[in-house]
Amino acid sequence: MSDASSAKPQPLTLSGIQASGSLHLGNYLGALKRFVAGQHDQPTFVFVADLHAITVWQDPALLAAQTREIAAAYLAAGLDPKSAAIFPQSAVRAHTELAWIFNCVARLGWLDRMTQFKEKSGKHKERASVGLYTYPVLQAADILLYRATHVPVGADQKQHLELTRDVAAKFNNDYGAPAGQPDFFPLPEPVIQGPATRVMSLRDGLAKMSKSDPSDLSRINLLDDADAIAAKIRKAKTDPEPLPDTLEALEARPEAKNLVAIYAALADRSEADVLAEYAGQGFGAFKPALAEVAVHALGPVTAEMRRLMNDPAEIDRVLKDGAQRAAAVAEPVLAETRRLVGFWNA
Repeated sequence: MSDASSAKPQPLTLSGIQASGSLHLGNYLGALKRFVAGQHDQPTFVFVADLHAITVWQDPALLAAQTREIAAAYLAAGLDPKSAAIFPQSAVRAHTELAWIFNCVARLGWLDRMTQFKEKSGKHKERASVGLYTYPVLQAADILLYRATHVPVGADQKQHLELTRDVAAKFNNDYGAPAGQPDFFPLPEPVIQGPATRVMSLRDGLAKMSKSDPSDLSRINLLDDADAIAAKIRKAKTDPEPLPDTLEALEARPEAKNLVAIYAALADRSEADVLAEYAGQGFGAFKPALAEVAVHALGPVTAEMRRLMNDPAEIDRVLKDGAQRAAAVAEPVLAETRRLVGFWNA
């Protein structure tokens, strides 16, 4: 019997970012900074989600380049590869095998309720790939393969994590666990905390900042230089009123709220503290201050990303080592899952 069958799940953090398009400020604040903050608290596994990326067509050459770019962003943001395992999702094949097992555990009704599929497929559901539809099941496999207990997610991913908990509970109910042991798969908890966990578009305070938005002015890319950052903030949509002096008044003004939240997150201050300094001032004064904070915070990350991307061999060494470390954790879990399901093992 594998060690995975008898060991109680230990606290472990796992997350990843899809390998499609360039990373932006929302990825940095909503994911990268949080990965870095928790990497020494407990074992941390951070992957590049290239399997998820191909749910829509990707140029193969670009996919490989984007995998390295995201790994460079992880490292530039402060992830220590000696502490956190950084790897491409596809390099650990147990992800796909466990996903198939979970496809046979998950129910169609659960997937029909996933709002992200409805948003991404739009009016042409029949043209969407099966992979896009079953995306949350692969996500469940990503998480449960490492028996992760804590998953940093954006608010928009909470529904997917709830499905992961449903898959884990049904598997535990259907297949049990080794005699005398607790349920095999833990029910992971979402970690949704901190400022700017959902960064909005610079052109629409009601829409999430996205790599897929056709307007480059809607986002600050991690590879943007200081001039580009300042120009995008200067052109960011706002309203004509000065900044209010209370958080309650800010709630009704989505574009203003977004810019204040970005300032607070980049400067490691509270939104209330930012308002205390800038209340009553117009955006003509606030935007240059925000640009200065953004350039100061992102400049070192951008410079290190560019350095790493000029040395792909260094990135590849990190990814190979991370994949080996991840597989060492994943394979015993998959082996015990196979045994519980009843698969033949040589």
